[in-house]
Amino acid sequence: MFLAVWISPVSQNYQGPTTPYGDAYHGYWVADATKLNDRFGTSDDLKALSRDLHARGMYLMVDVVVNDVMATSTTPDLSTYMFKEQSQFHPYCVVDWSNATSEERCWLGDTVVPLADINTEDPTVVSAFQDWHQIPVSYTRLAAKHVNIDFWPGFCAAAGVFCIGEIYGSDVDGAAMFQGPNALDSVLNYPIYDALVNAFTIPGPQNMSALTDVIAQSQQKYKDLGLLGNFVENQDNPRWQNLSVDPQSLYNAMIFNFMSDGIPIVYYGQEQGFSGGSDPWNREPLWPSGYANTTTYQLITTLNQVMVTVCKNCSLLTPPQFRNFLVNHTSWVNSSMQVLTFSNDSIAFQKGDVVSVLTNVGSPPRNASIAVYTPYPAETPLMNILNCAQWPVGSNGTIDVEYTKGGVPIILVPIDKLKGTGLCGYNTLVSSSRHPSGAQALHVSFFGSQSVAVTFLLATSLFVVYFG
Repeated sequence: MFLAVWISPVSQNYQGPTTPYGDAYHGYWVADATKLNDRFGTSDDLKALSRDLHARGMYLMVDVVVNDVMATSTTPDLSTYMFKEQSQFHPYCVVDWSNATSEERCWLGDTVVPLADINTEDPTVVSAFQDWHQIPVSYTRLAAKHVNIDFWPGFCAAAGVFCIGEIYGSDVDGAAMFQGPNALDSVLNYPIYDALVNAFTIPGPQNMSALTDVIAQSQQKYKDLGLLGNFVENQDNPRWQNLSVDPQSLYNAMIFNFMSDGIPIVYYGQEQGFSGGSDPWNREPLWPSGYANTTTYQLITTLNQVMVTVCKNCSLLTPPQFRNFLVNHTSWVNSSMQVLTFSNDSIAFQKGDVVSVLTNVGSPPRNASIAVYTPYPAETPLMNILNCAQWPVGSNGTIDVEYTKGGVPIILVPIDKLKGTGLCGYNTLVSSSRHPSGAQALHVSFFGSQSVAVTFLLATSLFVVYFG
């Protein structure tokens, strides 16, 4: 089940003739942040969504655009915007992507559809945004790189919500500077995304050392790895299956995001195998898919269930209790991932009691293997929860993974941690009467028998799915 939902910006968008780039269907061409986009619904609709999510122990996260407004010329009529004074906007200039100040103050877009840059250093702008409280949300996502960093603490404090920002680029230093008390709570993990593309896409560089290098840098430079937003798809990048022809590459990359440090983010349509390229082809509607029960859909369900395995008696808890237990009481959520070993085609890491072994080999069989040294004593019985196969530990804590049947991912959990989870034939504990219908643990098997599936996104303190 979902424990949070992340939706597109709900502010009023451009209202006018269709542009050469189409209409403002996506929500990012904001005109007035104080008004709602009536194409998305009414104020009562938004409040009802928030109320119904909260009643289910769930959260609502909304994209918020504060860095610019949409225009049709570089000299727009300011009377239609939230901010109506020339001093509340930066003068038009073209972004110099090698200059941080230019990235903050110059206009995104182009001369056909320019995005007038709001002067977030102006005290009247700062005050207006801090006084703006119209959306009953729990979390906010922001385009952080194009706003002066000292704007964010006051904005987020006034809103009283968790703030995660987008810092587009592969540089860990550039992203890490936006997390902390003088910036934002979290950022989207673009450096890991780029590393996953380099490590797992087929065809691609298949550079596993690039991934381990970003992991090492991240562990040194971020304030809190557990709050970073991990993803393999979003509305600004081509779909994974546009970049990679082999579905196993997606499964391995997804498992990295779920089982490593951070908040995994699932973009709608990812579970349906959408393959659109850049905007707008990566923003296709979901309903023509028929909401098929795909292999990726099933994998997400299994990953949902494996989170129960790291938590004693989790299935007895309501969703809020479960989240609190994960955050406050389990070694898995509070532990840092540790890379156990890696090669050109594989990586093995451990977080809490869970060992994940991932590969870029792809679907065709290959005469290759990797030996992984774990902290477990010899003959410790482990279970691969993706196909429910037992996996004994060898001498010196070694497990051997072969790819003679193709490059499938592996997630190993000590069998004594599976009791009561409903995974791999282990009985589900009796649920509380407050437990939502359908949220009980299910017996699911990936790369094996078919199973019921529920799509979700795991966070350290919430579950989210993103509808862009």
